[in-house]
Amino acid sequence: MSTVPESMRLRREVSPLELFYDLVFVFAVSQLSHHLLEHLTWRGAAETGVLLVAVFGTWAYTSYEATLLDVQRDVTRWMIVIVMGLGLFMNAAIPAAFDDRAWAFVTPLLAILFFAGAVTALAGRTALLREHFRRTLVWMAASAPLWIVGAAVGSGPRLWWWAVAALIDLTGTWLAHPLPGRTLSSRELAFDADHMLERLRLFFIILLGETVLTAGRAMSEAPVDVPSVLATAGVFTALVCLWAAYFGGGEDIITGSVNHSSDPVRSVRHGVNSAYLVLAALVALAVGSELAIAHPAGHGSTSLALLLFGGPALYLATTAWFFGTTAGGAWKERLLAAVVLAATGVAAIWLPTLASVALLDLILVVTATVLTRAHRRLAGSPKAAAEADSHLSP
Repeated sequence: MSTVPESMRLRREVSPLELFYDLVFVFAVSQLSHHLLEHLTWRGAAETGVLLVAVFGTWAYTSYEATLLDVQRDVTRWMIVIVMGLGLFMNAAIPAAFDDRAWAFVTPLLAILFFAGAVTALAGRTALLREHFRRTLVWMAASAPLWIVGAAVGSGPRLWWWAVAALIDLTGTWLAHPLPGRTLSSRELAFDADHMLERLRLFFIILLGETVLTAGRAMSEAPVDVPSVLATAGVFTALVCLWAAYFGGGEDIITGSVNHSSDPVRSVRHGVNSAYLVLAALVALAVGSELAIAHPAGHGSTSLALLLFGGPALYLATTAWFFGTTAGGAWKERLLAAVVLAATGVAAIWLPTLASVALLDLILVVTATVLTRAHRRLAGSPKAAAEADSHLSP
């Protein structure tokens, strides 16, 4: 069990400032979707992935640090405000980051990471926390030269420099920034797990909301005819199903499992790690939805099938891993649905667009229904709860 005394386990509501900060990332998701839509190639997808890792990394670092420092402290509030301003400049440069605005993207990116990391390394409440963020700064220092060199070279080799830098940053996040002989003792870390789970939940709503906005923009530019209306209705149905797949009892399962965990930091870290892929999945779906609404009477293509079916498949496969490692249940249904979506996506290459949207909705409606029932069974099963708790214990 955790050795953190009950009196040190902070519990704070998500503050209006944190919600205000998240609005910068509504803009970021829109920019990422736009970049992928304008560069609908394998290289464009790779560029979008690199930018996504960098952008979401800043959100994850800052949100973790605000949770660990306590958002009610003045130093934490000032950190959020400054990072928010820097993030606005960084996100504005996303569409041209691989063209003529590389420095406009990299400079605020590195400023955010080093500034927020330094604040926590100095202002952390405990020696353990300060020591952990000193290790985090070492990992950032390892990737920073690659970001800088990538900005200095031409747009061709830039992708390779930045891809390695993003991989280092992503690996550090996934492994909790270890150094030889020095790792995070998360059982001994005072951490408001409920607060960070709420931050993830609200961020997920933001991602779904941005996809709704993308569909709305596409609808406003499309002719008002039956195919366009049907495509928009189909996209909306898919989004509602993805929402229900988690919020149809799934969030309660995760919250309960984390609260019973002997290492809540580790459980929440799994949630943050999975959010990278969830963000990628929803960006892909947003672009696929825009293509479907813009050309509802067209025929299928490899690009449309990958985006329209690959996005939800990646989302369900990722959340299957998260539920399996955190709650110990409701993951097989997700994984099966992901496999069905992948197989149907192959067939969708040769299907009309509206037929593809209809098949997507059919699969997701069934999936959402099955998962809602699975969540209810899991929530009402003492045996499952005990197994989940045992699964979380080393």
